[in-house]
Amino acid sequence: MIDIKFLRENPDIVKENIKKKFQDSKLPMVDEVIALDAESRKTKQEADDLRAARNRISKEIGGLMAQGKKEEAEQKKAEVAAGAKRLAELEKLEEELQEKITKIMMVIPNIIDASVPVGKDDSENVEIEKFGEPVVPDFEVPYHADILESISGLDKESAGRTSGNGFYYLMGDAARIHSAMISYARDFMIDKGFTYCIPPFMIRSSVVNGVMSFAEMEAMMYKIEGEDLYLIGTSEHSMIGKFKGEIVNEASLPITMTSYSPCFRKEVGSHGIEERGVYRVHQFEKQEMVVLCKPEESMDWYNKMWKFTVDFFRSLDIPVRTLECCSGDLADLKVKSCDVEAWSPRQKKYFEVGSCSTLGDAQARRLGIRTKGENGTYYVHTLNNTVLASPRGLIAFLENNVNEDGSINIPVALRPYMGGKEKILPTK
Repeated sequence: MIDIKFLRENPDIVKENIKKKFQDSKLPMVDEVIALDAESRKTKQEADDLRAARNRISKEIGGLMAQGKKEEAEQKKAEVAAGAKRLAELEKLEEELQEKITKIMMVIPNIIDASVPVGKDDSENVEIEKFGEPVVPDFEVPYHADILESISGLDKESAGRTSGNGFYYLMGDAARIHSAMISYARDFMIDKGFTYCIPPFMIRSSVVNGVMSFAEMEAMMYKIEGEDLYLIGTSEHSMIGKFKGEIVNEASLPITMTSYSPCFRKEVGSHGIEERGVYRVHQFEKQEMVVLCKPEESMDWYNKMWKFTVDFFRSLDIPVRTLECCSGDLADLKVKSCDVEAWSPRQKKYFEVGSCSTLGDAQARRLGIRTKGENGTYYVHTLNNTVLASPRGLIAFLENNVNEDGSINIPVALRPYMGGKEKILPTK
């Protein structure tokens, strides 16, 4: 959510930003909120004037009563009563206007960074840089579900009976390598100076509305029936929500955290849920990184954070690239975002394994997360980035480490988490 003062003073910039995001249907909202804001400020001024008059007249009444001028005092009391009735009307109107303004402001997209390429959707995202040489071996790399089945590591049939499509059982060495990757991702970020956290896996609607748009919530999140609780789609939601309504100590900034959680997503849309594989599923696990910082430091942290993910995957011998998200592919709260994509030797292309975003003060403004410095109180900036989301990370690991004989190499970095194992051998 952008600052109402900024919108009031820069309506053309806000409208141009809406056009860059190809959301022209929202253009009338800018003029609508400006009109509502003007009415709200006028209402507030009249209410403030009445409150000031009430205080002044109350003092006059006291003086008149002390002088025995009861009749004049009663006239003043009637004046106060009339003002009180009007003040009640104004306070109700003020509340209604603020609700309308907030509702619209929650829908108007955040101002994107000037460096973001303009494009309609993810097909117009721009490659930034490649890291590692993408290799296509001289044998056919199996589909990841087949690799998992060859080591007796995947059971979707049983998961279908217990939970339905989009769920899975990981078994044996497959489950172990999955957990090893998560544990390594945790320690990787701790070594970068991040504080390790395990957050709540359910959050209230007030937090959901603070961290994402309503459209995203509807498409992603599962609601707990009969409760004001949602299952998290990523631990970023509860990690940012941790600071809701707080004035954090400026000396403590930047706050850098890495969090583990299971994640739950509806995955509604044309892409659908995979029948055999585990690339797009309803439940997965994730190691995330979250930063709260001063506004002038947010872009530096953005560049540090996506590089951490690149370094993580390269330490596992997985080639990756970074992809700049275009304007039309950015969620409404995001200022700038890039995806980290891993190389798929089977498909001979890259696929998304993580996403890094800076949201400016949008989440902090919605949730009331501020800090106080020499120049007064201001909203912090928030950033988030995926260290590892598995099973997608597991897929990248399998495809880039499987051998022609079906065995799977374990990179040096993961061996301590696998009891020293150097290879996983097929059982089928």
